[in-house]
Amino acid sequence: MPGYKLYLDDIRNPKGEGWVVVRSFEEFVATIEALGLPEEISFDHDLGWDQEQNCELKSGYDCAKWLVEQDLAIENFNVHSANPVGAENIRSLLQNFLKFKQNLR
Repeated sequence: MPGYKLYLDDIRNPKGEGWVVVRSFEEFVATIEALGLPEEISFDHDLGWDQEQNCELKSGYDCAKWLVEQDLAIENFNVHSANPVGAENIRSLLQNFLKFKQNLR
């Protein structure tokens, strides 16, 4: 599905149309593996709580780390998280990875 936009959030829905919505780290990875790298990603940081394990689920930061580990650079991204520290961590990681990739050229 070339040219798709990916919206990562456990609760909220995107404004506007044309987004593929994923609610978890697992859905994020599966969608990119199935459809390829999107043209845009909007990240939430906090993706919920596992009641059975009594722990936080993998976060938007884990999704960003997965992209870096897979050597997938996304230039067009947004962080819509209400968690200011988590949001800055995602932004910093992806911006630094982009700078690193650009310096390799």
